[in-house]
Amino acid sequence: FTFLSVPGTVETGASHYLQMVLGHMVGYWIILLILLPLYYRMNLTSIYAYLEERFGPKTRKTGATFFLLSRVIGASLRLYLVAFVLQQVLCKPYGITFPATIAVTVFLVWIYTRKGGLKTVLWTDTLQTLFMFAALFAFIFWLSSQFGGISESWQLLEDKELSKTFFPGEWLSTNNFWRSFISGIFLALVMNGLDQDMMQKNLSCRTLRESQKNILCLSFIFLLINICFLFLGGLLTIYAGQNGIDAHADKLFTAVAQQAPTFLFVLFLLGMIGAAYSSADSALTSLTTSFCVDLLNIENQPTDTQLKWRKNVHILFSVILFVVIVAFAEMNKSGNTAAIWTLFKAVGYTYGPLLGLYTFGLFNKRRINDAAATAIAIICPFISYGLNYYSENILGFKLGFEILLINGALTFLLIYTMSFLQERAEELKSSQVSG
Repeated sequence: FTFLSVPGTVETGASHYLQMVLGHMVGYWIILLILLPLYYRMNLTSIYAYLEERFGPKTRKTGATFFLLSRVIGASLRLYLVAFVLQQVLCKPYGITFPATIAVTVFLVWIYTRKGGLKTVLWTDTLQTLFMFAALFAFIFWLSSQFGGISESWQLLEDKELSKTFFPGEWLSTNNFWRSFISGIFLALVMNGLDQDMMQKNLSCRTLRESQKNILCLSFIFLLINICFLFLGGLLTIYAGQNGIDAHADKLFTAVAQQAPTFLFVLFLLGMIGAAYSSADSALTSLTTSFCVDLLNIENQPTDTQLKWRKNVHILFSVILFVVIVAFAEMNKSGNTAAIWTLFKAVGYTYGPLLGLYTFGLFNKRRINDAAATAIAIICPFISYGLNYYSENILGFKLGFEILLINGALTFLLIYTMSFLQERAEELKSSQVSG
């Protein structure tokens, strides 16, 4: 997403995105201080085992299901981007259909994650990320040279009003700093700290301290890299405008790259593939792990049985990714909606219940029936969707990514209320028995 989708957000909300990135840093530090110590203390393979200890097995399965849904959507959108570019650049001229391109893309991810698992993911992520960085900086220098240099390019962005970042006023605007900043905090918290895919990499560190250092470094690198990609996005927007290139959102980078020198275009393809695969491969591995451990509970099965189940589940999720990518391609035929905004909207509904469950579990000692917590977690996304749909009529303005906070708060409040009612009911029953 950083590679293909972020540069395309400049026209439709670069400031909004950067303000969210600043909030992301705070979210990373919350993970570092609160969630990582919990996961290491409990020695978790799946982070959703915490939900079973705190609430019960049904809630754990519900939490894992929300993660699976979120990751399927996220991984599908990422792979959609790389498949779309490969289709336009390499496959379409030879008459290869888009579904066939998607199938090959998913198959390549499946084949090497099946062979190497998480160890392969960790090593290949490093190489793929290097390609992404190389393409990023090469394109920045090439585009800057078209405008006279780095300083001249920045001045041009200011003249075109593409560098404005902070919008402290205008609360009803989606560009408002505090709305974006607070949303960014909680998006980082749920998409990293409550995400099995992200946490399984951090939990692979030998000690808590090493894992915390990893998160701390990531927060600063994340900020710097996103600033660079937004700078690149501004240059791409201006270059496209000056050269009559009619491309927007996720199509922007690809369209300009096709006008670049050959070695830069090849580097773009390598960086694009590396960026997409470094995310999709770990997602497919974590989907398999979470489904087998949290839903099928195969940890106590014989090793041969575990391997058989993992192999079958790995294939299953590969097929699911293919189906979801094809479906999204059909829904986004115009290609004018940046995929990253679609992901953030989906996160508000799928991770909201997890945010509410973990907040309730960590910050009070009240107990609640396992089935009740599960029912509330399932119902709240539907209530949140209704609130979002009618937000302009109810609040006078359209909700943005705050729906994540509303969804999480609603889950927390309903669980807290239900736990209080259950406690009162038990007290009344006890008093009647003693009477």
